[in-house]
Amino acid sequence: MAEVIDVTIIGGGLAGLISSLELARAGHSVVLVERKTYPFHKVCGEYVSNEVRPYIESLGVDLKALGVAHIDRFRFSSPSGRLLESGLDLGGFGISRYTLDHALYQLAQNAGVSFLLGKQVDDVQFINDQFTITLNDGQTLRSRLALGAFGKRTKLDKALNRAFMQKPSPYLGVKYHIRTDFPTDLIALHNFRHGYCGMSAIEDGKYCLCYLTTRDNLRPYKNIPDMERAILHRNPHLKAVFENATFLYDKPEVINEISFAPKQAVENHILMAGDSAGLITPLCGNGMAMAIHGGHLVSGLASPYLRGAISRSQLEQQYQSAWSARFARRLWIGRTVQRLFGDEWLSELAVTAFGTFKPLLRSVMEQTHGKTVDLSV
Repeated sequence: MAEVIDVTIIGGGLAGLISSLELARAGHSVVLVERKTYPFHKVCGEYVSNEVRPYIESLGVDLKALGVAHIDRFRFSSPSGRLLESGLDLGGFGISRYTLDHALYQLAQNAGVSFLLGKQVDDVQFINDQFTITLNDGQTLRSRLALGAFGKRTKLDKALNRAFMQKPSPYLGVKYHIRTDFPTDLIALHNFRHGYCGMSAIEDGKYCLCYLTTRDNLRPYKNIPDMERAILHRNPHLKAVFENATFLYDKPEVINEISFAPKQAVENHILMAGDSAGLITPLCGNGMAMAIHGGHLVSGLASPYLRGAISRSQLEQQYQSAWSARFARRLWIGRTVQRLFGDEWLSELAVTAFGTFKPLLRSVMEQTHGKTVDLSV
């Protein structure tokens, strides 16, 4: 019979890596299952709010050595190209997932986390107060806890019969790395019909260009390049980027059916973290920081359970409550603001409103960015 380990973490993104590192350093046995092999690219805006910077550095990540870009200005354009600019009070930094995830992976390895890479979880069963986790190669793991950090939408979500999977989502995300002439301290968000595109500096003089759109935008054009020319290029700022930038890989990273529907933080006794627990709209640009918060939060509550200080029911109740208190309002605001930018006319009106009432724009920014991670949690 397989050894019973303390924690199996399903998914090796930011939330999975952070929680694995924290739990291993607390003395627990941890296995992390990830379907890819580090380092790898992910569809992501690659901007991180400074709310988590002190925490990330406290873990041993040398952000300066990794060459992060410091960002403290924001530019916003309507589909017609009208511009709005603002300072970012809290600010943030730009770094690719390729680089940041790999740095955290190396720290977690050194802390004793066991990684099963290039493998996928097909099934999770909770029986007799423990989890049996079956991988796609037939391997079986048994653990006291299971943490779900497997991202935006997966086959495992369907296997678990999660409510948000019952309704298909129209959204798809596309990401490139580029080289271009653009200020390194600026993050830009350019709107277009049924979508928006973010651009900001990352390490090594590169920039992340990532956009969200719908299948309805793609369907008439059959392929992404034709859609970009027909739809995104109507915004003159995006047209200039696509025509003048150097694109650094042949094909973009693409993800389909991104869902912003509310999710439960606990499903079938699995503690969900990062995008598995809830995804903020890219319009609010803070998903990476929220995933980092989430990994710290779930590990901080899982460790007392594993030491016998609290029961499973207490763990699940405390985690759902703490997760909702920390993130539910931010996600709701993100979904609400996003409704302003699906329609070209509403997008133009929203840019006018935010430009006229600058305190409104700052209020939205403040409410979609959290407070600095509490290291005592």
